Amino acid sequence: MLAGLLAAPRRIQLIEIPEPELPTAEDAPGMILFQPEMTCLCGSDLPYFDGGFEGHPIEYPQPVGMSLHEMVGTVIDTNGSRWKRGQRVLAVPLGQQGLFERFVLPETRAVALHPGLSDEMAMLAQPFGTVVHALKKLPNMIDRDVVVLGQGPIGQMFNAGLRNLGARRIIGVDPLASRLRASLQMGATATVCARGIDAEQAIRDHLDGLLPEFVIEAVGHRAQAFNDAVRLVREYGTVLFFGVPPHTIDGTTLRALMWKNGTLLTSLHPDFERTFPLAMQWIAEGRVNLAPLLTHRFDLSDLQQAFDVFRDRTDGALKVLVQFPALAAKNR
Repeated sequence: MLAGLLAAPRRIQLIEIPEPELPTAEDAPGMILFQPEMTCLCGSDLPYFDGGFEGHPIEYPQPVGMSLHEMVGTVIDTNGSRWKRGQRVLAVPLGQQGLFERFVLPETRAVALHPGLSDEMAMLAQPFGTVVHALKKLPNMIDRDVVVLGQGPIGQMFNAGLRNLGARRIIGVDPLASRLRASLQMGATATVCARGIDAEQAIRDHLDGLLPEFVIEAVGHRAQAFNDAVRLVREYGTVLFFGVPPHTIDGTTLRALMWKNGTLLTSLHPDFERTFPLAMQWIAEGRVNLAPLLTHRFDLSDLQQAFDVFRDRTDGALKVLVQFPALAAKNR
């Protein structure tokens, strides 16, 4: 079967490897053999594609199967009781190591698909689930003013979630005009085309001269904006740091947040029992419309092009879908 191999920075290839074997229930109970049919690239896949995290390069070749983790497909076999053969689920592989035509994972890392959703929309419950997990940490958002730094797919999902929670003003900030085109459609009430550090006056213009009560940093790995978030939040405000930070943070920035009596929140690893299913429920009920985020689609054979388009944000790329051979076989 086919699997992905990151052989060098920005070079991914497909290789043939043996089929995986489902362990016995005696050796490893509660496991499934999962077959992906559709996946979606995420910003957290890019450090492995690009060559590492800030100040921490990674070695190549990477382990086989790096890096995918947003996917829907079919349970081919199981030694547990949670799922049945042939059942279709959203699955999240361990350690983002899911670039295989088939692989084994714990049955607890899968979520049932909502019957009213397309595969594309159901798959978005994985990234949106991480946003919902973060939003659960915020207080009542009715009538609040929020700045969302970064208007990539995650920032856009924060726009939608905050709008659904009743925020009064949601200002999307991004230096790329192409990323702001979807922001008003996704729930932002205003946009600012600038780096966060250069956006202060424009934000004050939108907020009657004030800074926001909440700043969400959703920029991601390549250009974290924690410093900008601290600068832009008002006194006694809250910074929700969602983008993965570098390994070290400037101590003067933390001091600046302390001088503002600010609150710092972080978020990682949603649960599979309530949060991912809740995200899928929101999508299915139409509380949020994430369809505008789906901009590009490729077959697995064009995986290198898919990563290049996603990484370079070509043609306004937001969410880039990749279809596995199992989907083509199913549609025939």
